[in-house]
Amino acid sequence: SPSQGYYTRRGGVGESGDFITSPEISQVFGELIGIWYISEWMAMGKPSTFQLVELGPGRGTLTEDILRVFKQLASVLSKCDVSVHLVEVSPKLSEIQAVMLTGGKVHPSPEDESAYMKGISKTGIPIFWYRDIQDVPPGYSFYLAHEFFDALPIHKFQRTEKGWREVLVDIDPEVPDQLRFVLSPSGTPATQNFIQPEETRDHVEVCPEAGVIVQRLASRIEKDGGAALVADYGHDGTKTDTFRGFRNHKLHDVLSAPGTADLTADVDFSYLRKMAQGKTATLGPIKQREFLKNMGIDLRLQVLLQNSSDTATREQLLHSYDMLMNPEKMGDCFNFFALLPHHRLAHPDKKDKPESKSPLPPVAGFNELLLK
Repeated sequence: SPSQGYYTRRGGVGESGDFITSPEISQVFGELIGIWYISEWMAMGKPSTFQLVELGPGRGTLTEDILRVFKQLASVLSKCDVSVHLVEVSPKLSEIQAVMLTGGKVHPSPEDESAYMKGISKTGIPIFWYRDIQDVPPGYSFYLAHEFFDALPIHKFQRTEKGWREVLVDIDPEVPDQLRFVLSPSGTPATQNFIQPEETRDHVEVCPEAGVIVQRLASRIEKDGGAALVADYGHDGTKTDTFRGFRNHKLHDVLSAPGTADLTADVDFSYLRKMAQGKTATLGPIKQREFLKNMGIDLRLQVLLQNSSDTATREQLLHSYDMLMNPEKMGDCFNFFALLPHHRLAHPDKKDKPESKSPLPPVAGFNELLLK
């Protein structure tokens, strides 16, 4: 909601907010994602330009960590024209991102341009802001959606003796200023459109907006090349009721004080896979701890520990590693999922002199990272 919505009013990422995300916990997280994009760019033959497109970039921390890696590997990227494109609807968050990434050196774009704001990153890379993914110019792009899909609205459905019914929000007749959940008395357009015929669960959450965005990403990757990396908590079509609220880092009743808490639901990766409609290959979901291990987080941690002399920094590094990797914390509940062009994973045809074709390098994160 433009006036009463949580992200337009508060958008509380970080320790002082309502929830904390992996990039806010450790710089290593974003650095490894930066390496993932470079590794894929190399595997795809080092195209001469690429756009890094982040959906819902929060405070800009993740993009900043990725840009630091790009700067450190400037010699590798020297012949490549890199630009950053942020899809952000919240005026408040885009201001925070602008300060974080450019030091506040941004200016509004002319009316006839698709971006509403632009600037240059502290590392010298052009950055553009948009309200919708469709406004991002076409071209070879790497997309990033970290804790983005879980914030999109869902429909909830319950299987009953009379068939599927939608879970709706109603005013409680007993307590007039309170809301309650009710079942629709009969089928709704959503029950007809969003329930898959083969569904076996009795309670289902569907996020049609996520489906639309994945369709757009898949079409763009199929047409222009690139890849998309999605990192979020979720499941592969197994969970049922995951809708919840967070306020000040504590669980919050989703129906009380709407607009003041972060509302979230686990991402159904099986639905995202279906919505790619075969236009791209999909990998995952794979647990965050497996992905980060494959990306070499253990080696990176060792280097940082060796380079830090004070105890407080070392403790912070170990604490943040535990938060990201521990199965009881973020290690198992967060997943990584990727969309890639089919040719990136295709095996050369055996009839075509296979020995003349060099085998495709494995996809980092989903396999162990191999950097020459």
